[in-house]
Amino acid sequence: MFALAEEGYRTLFEQLVACILSIRTRDEVSLVAARRLFAAARAPREIASLGTAELDCLIGDTTFHAAKAEQIRDIALRTVDAHGGRLPCDEQVLLGFRGVGPKCAHLALGVACGERLISVDVHVHRVTNRWGYVAAPTPERTMAALAEVLPKRYWVEINALLVPFGKHVCTGRLPRCSTCPVLDMCRQVGVTEHR
Repeated sequence: MFALAEEGYRTLFEQLVACILSIRTRDEVSLVAARRLFAAARAPREIASLGTAELDCLIGDTTFHAAKAEQIRDIALRTVDAHGGRLPCDEQVLLGFRGVGPKCAHLALGVACGERLISVDVHVHRVTNRWGYVAAPTPERTMAALAEVLPKRYWVEINALLVPFGKHVCTGRLPRCSTCPVLDMCRQVGVTEHR
């Protein structure tokens, strides 16, 4: 989502769609799919005018693409009907869309609207708990715990920093502790084996 924002895809609608595409899909796949979709249609009215089958074809390499095509078209239609084609920077509006949870709502609002909200995915959850920075059993509880200890100025950036770190260094299975740049500060909570 941060890469797409740098390329000019900064509207709340574009960021929300990009987040939906990224769910359970590798970045290198979801980025290509988002660019392909936005080359065909970017605005809610344009996407609403596409059929679900056409949307599905455009995002077909993402995981759960058929369900995502329906979800994205529904969000586009509701954005046009209820908000005149422009999503307001309102967390409750985003959470009101089927399939949009706090992770996507917060990240889209952070990137597109500059709102200071924490977005916790599996990587942010794993890394911050493994470090011992927080101790929480679920991403939702990690979000609440981070809100208590993490300075607000890092609430959006934590996702941009820790998602790649969690994918490539502090991996779920066999983390690369031998090459970790913050090993001396990590408590390695729950780590029994590493590389």
